[in-house]
Amino acid sequence: MTEFTIGVDISKSHLDVFRMEDEAARRFENSAAGFRALVKWLGKSAVARIVFEPTGPYHRAFETALSGKYPLVKVNPLQARRFAEACGTRAKTDAVDARMLARMGPALALEPDEPVSEKLNELRDLQVARAGLIKERTRLHNRGHVQTNPVLKRQTKARLALLERQIAELDAEIARQIAEDQPTARKREILCSIPGLGPVTAALILTFLPEIGTLDRKQAGSLAGLVPHSRESGQWKGKSFISGGRKPLRDALYMPALVAMRFNPDLKTKYTALRQAGKPAKVAIIAIMRKLLETANALVKGDRNWVKKTSCS
Repeated sequence: MTEFTIGVDISKSHLDVFRMEDEAARRFENSAAGFRALVKWLGKSAVARIVFEPTGPYHRAFETALSGKYPLVKVNPLQARRFAEACGTRAKTDAVDARMLARMGPALALEPDEPVSEKLNELRDLQVARAGLIKERTRLHNRGHVQTNPVLKRQTKARLALLERQIAELDAEIARQIAEDQPTARKREILCSIPGLGPVTAALILTFLPEIGTLDRKQAGSLAGLVPHSRESGQWKGKSFISGGRKPLRDALYMPALVAMRFNPDLKTKYTALRQAGKPAKVAIIAIMRKLLETANALVKGDRNWVKKTSCS
């Protein structure tokens, strides 16, 4: 039986769909009715993968409707664009993008993603909202330092108080949702046992790295974008750099790494050794962030809390 690869370009109002094997193309509404029509169009044919790009709020309903029913593959938009350029395609329309996504699936042997639970989607929505409030709080704090007008200062103070209440409310809701699921609550307990990781960071890790505990050492660092990429060509050797990965996860690890390199004995020793070896401070901090995540992944995999190493006499 022929297995079909489907490419879907998602916009606000519609879905452009391309089936690679018979080059059939259709357009559906980006709505519940459109999703039902798409499922009817696919029929009982064997679908190997449905490839699409994340498009902010516009792909969420599509992903929720089809997750668990079809093998979905969410690809990085930059990677998809680079693939199209490598194929010699310069045009960029919704129909062309759908065709390129369909070609990209078998060409790169893309594997379907694990279905995303509605609970995880809710946690991500809460975390995104919380990040927006944190940015707004920082902006108001910075503005408050230079304001001299009493009315403006009073309004800023009132808005800051409101933001603090809203952030606290979101933190409580995130903690409640994690506590409701026993395996996730246990993972949070393990993460919080590591010096440098608190409840807020633990919740961020569980939200943006739900695979924690099932990854190997390199995968954990790679998903966070903390694995340096080499740059070499002939006799030229450039500096290695990090890129890609899940930015919210990487951002969440920065401040805990600063805390861990002071109060976590293992990571403090590692940071000191890197600095003494001549590594710049930023490089050493990134190494601590990666080590912190790898430690968390290993502990969750082994279902054990962090314990301080005892020195042998």
